[in-house]
Amino acid sequence: MAWSGSGLFCTPFIDAFDATQLAIDLSLTTNKWALFTNSVTPDFDAAIANAAYAAGVWNANEVSGTGYSAGGTAVASPTLTSASGIVTFDQADTSWASSTITNARGALLYANALTPKAAICAVNFGADYSTSNGTFLVTWSASGVFTLDLVP
Repeated sequence: MAWSGSGLFCTPFIDAFDATQLAIDLSLTTNKWALFTNSVTPDFDAAIANAAYAAGVWNANEVSGTGYSAGGTAVASPTLTSASGIVTFDQADTSWASSTITNARGALLYANALTPKAAICAVNFGADYSTSNGTFLVTWSASGVFTLDLVP
């Protein structure tokens, strides 16, 4: 199996709007990005317990190496904005300085403050990337990390 694409995990958003009232707070700097190999196949419709960081497929396929700590790194400068019914999540670029990371295929954004640690978004880099005592840098789009179009 392999990364099939990027996307938002549906269940946390459904749980935020239904009686569960899951408290996903995208403005928190406790949310984290973790890097994973191409052995992961994100299931964007999975239940939170199956799509959370440290659940099943995720914990077995996280990258490792110098300058990278299991669990990833915290989100920096998160922002939520809206215009014309489109909500945009953005943040500062994500990096791991002085790192030696091998074959990172994608990243998982998850709510580290929740139990379980709900997966929010997975981003497929489209290829494997590595560093050798350098900076692993994810430069997010100038248009934001992701958008939600709330206009029917």
